[in-house]
Amino acid sequence: MENKKIFCNFVLETFKNTTYKMKNIITFAGSSSKNSINKQLAAYAAGLLKDTKTEILDLNDFPLPIYSIDEEIANGIPQNAQTFLNKIHKSDGVVLSLAEHNGNFSAAFKNMYDWMSRIQKNLWNQIPMLLMSTSPGGNGAKSVLGIAKNGFPHMGGNVIADFSLPNFNANFLEGRLINDSLKDELLEAVSKFEKVI
Repeated sequence: MENKKIFCNFVLETFKNTTYKMKNIITFAGSSSKNSINKQLAAYAAGLLKDTKTEILDLNDFPLPIYSIDEEIANGIPQNAQTFLNKIHKSDGVVLSLAEHNGNFSAAFKNMYDWMSRIQKNLWNQIPMLLMSTSPGGNGAKSVLGIAKNGFPHMGGNVIADFSLPNFNANFLEGRLINDSLKDELLEAVSKFEKVI
């Protein structure tokens, strides 16, 4: 009985002295659509992570003027750009899914990206990133995903894994991926990301 008590005390002391820090993840879509399919995918992927605290951001909550050097000189850096960048820098990882508009970033995302780059060129700050894209079509927005994969590393991007989901409306129903092979592919990407954060 005494040995059991000693063991229990040892376990309790060990637990008290162990510092456990839950990882903070931010997730968002490169889209301003209120019903963004990329936001749905990003939130779903973040939900597959273990032992993390996730904050879902929406570009609509951070309105910005259209970037121009004249705007910056006249009025400086908007607070919303600084706030968004601060959230990135305080996180342990970023889950981002990009919408594709005419083969490139959406205007809303590009505008936020441009403003943040004026604060710090290496704006992603080497924070681990799970980078994704989706679209209603069969290409799964791979064009914009490719642009981001090539460009983000020049801006401090640390892309650990990436995933493209084609035919969103056929493969993502009731808040989850229903295509088993695509789900396995996403789980592999999430696992790679999870090992680094």
